[in-house]
Amino acid sequence: MMRKSDFAFWAFMLLAGLAGATTVFNVSRTYSATSTNSEIYKQLDLFGDVLERVRADYVERPDDGMLIDSAINGMLSALDPHSAYQNPKNFRDMQVQTKGEFGGLGIEVTMENGVVKVVSPIDDTPAAKAGLQSNDLITHLDSEQIVGLTLEQAVEKMRGPVNTPINLTIIRRGKDEPFDVRIVRDVIRINAVKARLEGDIIYVKISTFNEQTHANLVKQVDALKKQLGKAARGYVVDLRNNPGGLLDQAIAISDDFLDKGAIVLTKGRGLEETQRANARAGDIAEGKPVVVLINGGSASASEIVAGALQDHKRATVIGTRSFGKGSVQTIIPLGANGAIRLTTARYYTPSGRSIQAKGIEPDVLVEQELPPELQSKGPQRTPSEAS
Repeated sequence: MMRKSDFAFWAFMLLAGLAGATTVFNVSRTYSATSTNSEIYKQLDLFGDVLERVRADYVERPDDGMLIDSAINGMLSALDPHSAYQNPKNFRDMQVQTKGEFGGLGIEVTMENGVVKVVSPIDDTPAAKAGLQSNDLITHLDSEQIVGLTLEQAVEKMRGPVNTPINLTIIRRGKDEPFDVRIVRDVIRINAVKARLEGDIIYVKISTFNEQTHANLVKQVDALKKQLGKAARGYVVDLRNNPGGLLDQAIAISDDFLDKGAIVLTKGRGLEETQRANARAGDIAEGKPVVVLINGGSASASEIVAGALQDHKRATVIGTRSFGKGSVQTIIPLGANGAIRLTTARYYTPSGRSIQAKGIEPDVLVEQELPPELQSKGPQRTPSEAS
């Protein structure tokens, strides 16, 4: 979903343009004092004065681009943890990620109280294999504290050349002391959908919602139907530790199991910004029972699917309460200057339930046991030579 707010686009282009200026930064003085936006122009005038003073008098000559990037990020991070500026490099990285391949650790993160919070580790990635869990708090990266960094800056530090290590200091609920986890970076290739037969039941594991998710699901389910040679007795859709992804893919996956009705409501600032996505005729499961599995690592697009199928009583939701990320981030390109990711709306299930900070409550509560290979992961510190 790509939208532009005219005022936001103008303001960011204006701020970005300041980096190339050399002497005059009092940008609001070209506008009439009778303008309805005169107050914001006064504030931009203040920004220009401060920027001019920093460039002229700071003890070292600052990097103009860094100043502007930091100013924009500061403005956006003051709104919520999900709004951020993406410089051209980060914007290109994000575009690669939505296509299903990128470099890093393999975790979806957000910012909470100045530290990075793990939404979910992605299956079969270095982070998952190292034992990171949903709701882990990351306080330090290679012994340097995260407090003071934006989410984008923290993510950038976690990225790096393939096969290079990084130490993450973790605070985990139930553990008395922080502990370090050493992870070796790798190229993250996400197989969004894995499907298999469990007797006469079709099991589908959806790890993320990228550009390939819907097409892969349809292809694999069709192949399993042919392999089974008869109607499946039911379907299991596993959304555990799925951190979300593209809204249109979540809508398409929900539509695969629904014949009619609303899938999700997105509500913006004004009533005219409310949008409703509806299902079309055609149920890939042909009316057979569906079970959806969720946990605390199921977020965003995963919660849209679980909430839609639950509200229409099309599926029984089993597991634990989902993460509760119910906000819409719109990517607003800024030409050669990258883009901004701005929260523009919130998600609601077809019955009008807000997902934000509440999550989806399962119909059947089932606590998932920690896998044996992770049960030994505890608060032992990594030896200092590994830092």
